[in-house]
Amino acid sequence: MNKLSFSENFLRMMFATPCEDYEVDPVLAKAIDTIFILHADHEQNASTSTVRIAGSSDANPYACMACGITSLWGPMHGGANEAVIRMLETIGSKDRIPEFLDRAKDKSDPFKLMGFGHRVYKNFDPRAVQMKKMCHEVIATLGQRIDPILHKFLELALALEEAALTDEYFVKRKLFPNVDFFSGITLTAIGIPVEMFTVIFAMARTVGWVAQWKESMHDTPRRISRPRQLYMGDAERAWVPIDARPDEPDAGRTSRRNSTSTFDEDALGCQSPKVGPGAKISTGSTLKLGAY
Repeated sequence: MNKLSFSENFLRMMFATPCEDYEVDPVLAKAIDTIFILHADHEQNASTSTVRIAGSSDANPYACMACGITSLWGPMHGGANEAVIRMLETIGSKDRIPEFLDRAKDKSDPFKLMGFGHRVYKNFDPRAVQMKKMCHEVIATLGQRIDPILHKFLELALALEEAALTDEYFVKRKLFPNVDFFSGITLTAIGIPVEMFTVIFAMARTVGWVAQWKESMHDTPRRISRPRQLYMGDAERAWVPIDARPDEPDAGRTSRRNSTSTFDEDALGCQSPKVGPGAKISTGSTLKLGAY
């Protein structure tokens, strides 16, 4: 409908039915606007870098956007807010929060606390400030209209946030909820299925991808992307017949990008590509987090 804004019309298309009038709630429309704006662009993340790399070969912009969507679809990137909801489903109830906070601190436990911390922001995610405010506005506006089961689910999320912010372990390391934590809760409250979260993310991020692609078209000189890869294995190795080789590959056969990571990528759930079990990264924080 022409009289509606982009976000208002988007909500109408998702939730209106032909047999009754649909009135767009301005708070929900503002929440969708906020999500679109906060996710529009965010420096050289995985999907944006993918778009620019594809564009460097002079691939057409549609192909480049498809590359970005493919990268975004991974659960460690565009699926981060979905992972928050799955985590909350696993926790199940408020009384189990202390148990899962302890598990998050235990390096030997595979459980990861999704939606806390960020590989770029070492303090509070500035986007999360606005998203948190919007999240609480949505919950307050919907009130009793929220499904009782969903309401308990949202209460669990808010209780987890409060527990983490008062836990000395988290506070000392400045590990706060990020934008994924609040956007996942907000989208759930609005009634958008978890399976659609990455779609919403892609709708917003396409704006940034197009801007990044257009900027790269004006690079002077124009060059195809060709990251260096440094071999860190043995300079010389003896050839061994296949039937005489050990089951595990030699730890010396490894390489890595010429990057300068200063955080514990395994703990953050943002693992860099590794070739062979001998690949190493420098470490910083050791809390296991799921970061977007």
